[in-house]
Amino acid sequence: MTKRTNAGPRLSRANIRMCCDRILSGPEKIAAMWAAIAEYEGNKPAPAENKRRLPGASSMQAPAKMALEAGKQWKPGRTLGVFFLEGSKIQRAQVKKYALQWSAFANIQFDFNATRSAAQIRITFDRQDGGSWSYIGTDCLGIPKTQATMNFGWLLDDTDEEEWRRVVVHEFGHALGAIHEHQNPNGGIQWNLPAVYAYFSGPPNNWSREDIDTNVIGKYSVDQLNASKFDGDSIMLYDFPGALIKGGKPTKFNTKLSAGDKKFIRKCYPAKVKSP
Repeated sequence: MTKRTNAGPRLSRANIRMCCDRILSGPEKIAAMWAAIAEYEGNKPAPAENKRRLPGASSMQAPAKMALEAGKQWKPGRTLGVFFLEGSKIQRAQVKKYALQWSAFANIQFDFNATRSAAQIRITFDRQDGGSWSYIGTDCLGIPKTQATMNFGWLLDDTDEEEWRRVVVHEFGHALGAIHEHQNPNGGIQWNLPAVYAYFSGPPNNWSREDIDTNVIGKYSVDQLNASKFDGDSIMLYDFPGALIKGGKPTKFNTKLSAGDKKFIRKCYPAKVKSP
């Protein structure tokens, strides 16, 4: 099935299911900022006199692919507690199975037996709460323990394995600090703006113009990120039809970690960390 937007182009995919960035409020952002610095010294803003480092950049360099938001990284070697606020036995097992793929390449572990009070990541399967999403990295430290930090709104017991892998690995990438690859400032996507606004204002996203600007069109500034070149194979990149992109070349349908994802996350969470 295809969909014709108000702007005219025919799209190759009718239902691009994207997660929506979760933006912290003022008080939450301040709390998360101090918690991030307490979590990992590399999250501290760089000294003003240090001309070689970007403002707010982590001390960990990221010369590979994918993009990791600076100042929101967990301390390498960390074990992150995960607590399910709800979910069936199958849903919980599927999340655990695919989340652990990150630990094969990053020096980060997940404890799925953590209590709610000890868990940094708290998961719901609320179909009414904006689809699937996760707070970015240590931003979840600014969220009350009674609230979720991650949601899987369309993953059900009978959802196929490829979709489980695609969505869970993607959202746990956010939980480790990764942003959407199409918002990498080093990316090369040039949007067909009328088509983008027409498409994402309709189902399944039904976003406002502000939502579309935030989640699709907007790029992070270079000084917000540890990022290298755009990775067209990244699990953090969605498959956008060519009708949404100038030139008409679509992005790929990525359902697993790319070689660039694996290399990058190793750099950000190395097995051995140098003393500051």
